[in-house]
Amino acid sequence: MKSIRLMLLCLALACAPAICAAQTQDANGCKDSPLIARFPGSYITECDDKPDFSYTFSGLGAKQEDKAVEGEYHYIYYNEPETASWAQVNRNLVTAFKTAGYTFLKNNGQGQFTVQMGRTWIEADVNHGTNYQFHIVVETPLTQDVVANAAELGSGLTGTGHVVVPGILFDTGKADVKPESAPALQEVAKLLKQNLALKVYVVGHTDNVGVPAANIDLSKRRAASVVQALTTQYGISALRLAPYGDGPYAPVASNDSEDGRTLNRRVELVKQ
Repeated sequence: MKSIRLMLLCLALACAPAICAAQTQDANGCKDSPLIARFPGSYITECDDKPDFSYTFSGLGAKQEDKAVEGEYHYIYYNEPETASWAQVNRNLVTAFKTAGYTFLKNNGQGQFTVQMGRTWIEADVNHGTNYQFHIVVETPLTQDVVANAAELGSGLTGTGHVVVPGILFDTGKADVKPESAPALQEVAKLLKQNLALKVYVVGHTDNVGVPAANIDLSKRRAASVVQALTTQYGISALRLAPYGDGPYAPVASNDSEDGRTLNRRVELVKQ
């Protein structure tokens, strides 16, 4: 059926045989991942590569949880050969990942599964009859290019009464302040030491992925971790800091995109 449609398309376009044959070649600039070979006869119609990106793997484990993983990202979309069934493609891919030693975090038996090994995460989606695709993330240390500046933090508090502190980082689902947060924390401490009368609420915010109650709890614990770091590592009096968690209830961007969710996962200072 696919070959008939392709023949009709070629006739309609009056294209030369060489042009028609090119329809089964990989899209320009696209190639296989070194992690998994293609199903024989497949070709790539679309791909995307990002050196630093966050992708959310959904429905993992017994609790069907979502997990956002940050790192080197690759997307590959294959057209299946017309002679193969979706079940055949799916069976071959599942066997290949099992043989390679990947752990299956999700497998619905209908062509959708997620596997993980070490820092590598792969989501596969085998369409019933026409294509299959991979979302691949290799976790890498998060780079933070923008950090807080004491003068800018002070201006924000003076102008609006609250300010986002860029550069305070946490692992997904965890409340421990990452070591890479040190430059931002130093600037917050600098601001407070320059303004000895200043007292602030330290407010944690999350995106809307997951259960609201869990996000509220996470945001509270993250705010408390920031307060603890400022008091124990930078000598700021606990009397000048009050942690608070707002969870997903005060977004600054739409949660419909990963860029928006990234902006919503933040720590703010609010003037008391």
